[in-house]
Amino acid sequence: MDLIIPSAGLIFWQLFGFLALLFILVKFAWKPMLASLAEREASIDGALKLAEQARNEMANLKVENEKLLQEARLERDVILSKAHDASLKMIEAAKSESSKQGALLIASAKAVIETEKKAALTEVKNQVALLTLEVTEKLLRKKLGDDKAQVELVDQFIKDLKLN
Repeated sequence: MDLIIPSAGLIFWQLFGFLALLFILVKFAWKPMLASLAEREASIDGALKLAEQARNEMANLKVENEKLLQEARLERDVILSKAHDASLKMIEAAKSESSKQGALLIASAKAVIETEKKAALTEVKNQVALLTLEVTEKLLRKKLGDDKAQVELVDQFIKDLKLN
């Protein structure tokens, strides 16, 4: 039974050893363990605060990025609008210039045609005058011998002049 129920001396020495160990642990180990736990708790709190700060900064950066992206889109739209307007102006200017050039070419062509027409009419008049002179010369040679024929010829010419 000695093994089941310990003796009073054994209980005393076990209690004395336990209290000595407890005293040593409280004196030397308890404070450093509490300090390291407090330090660890502080570092965890600091890390949580930093994470919260980082999350807030990321949210702010996201908002700023969206704002910059929106501004860039607006600027792009303005640039595209200006480029479109400039291209329309350039097209309009090119159309206007081509219209002016076309009008100048048409006017020049009309002037050339008119000049050619006048030259052709002058040439036709000259040829008609030459033919008339030749015909008149031939007629006069045939009919100059008779006064009556000359008068009839002059009358005929006068009638022809009044008709034209």
